[in-house]
Amino acid sequence: MLLLGVRPTSVQMSMPLPIQFGWEISLVLVGVGGMLGILWPGRLATGRGIELASVLVFGTISGMYTMALLVVSGRQATAAASFITALAVGSLWRAAQIAIDLRRLAQASQCIGDAPVEGGVT
Repeated sequence: MLLLGVRPTSVQMSMPLPIQFGWEISLVLVGVGGMLGILWPGRLATGRGIELASVLVFGTISGMYTMALLVVSGRQATAAASFITALAVGSLWRAAQIAIDLRRLAQASQCIGDAPVEGGVT
């Protein structure tokens, strides 16, 4: 969309040009951010945090696109809007899973930090 300048009609009709550009840039950034979070070579929590941010933003902009589809096309966009809504819901579901994993990771880290060290010195 950025390179060719071709946008869906629903996006052109429902979003001003600066919002369209921001939406397109956001799609690229969440894709790159999601891959970066998954492939993060450092701490697991950092990678999951990056992935969490990416899926939250993707869920938000997918919901935005669903609204644009429905506002412009109405009932004719039911199939496309259902698919995009499923992507948004899936993203938010994944965000919840990551948040739970991060909380468990923090709790496990806290338990390890509180454990006595061998030899009695902490």
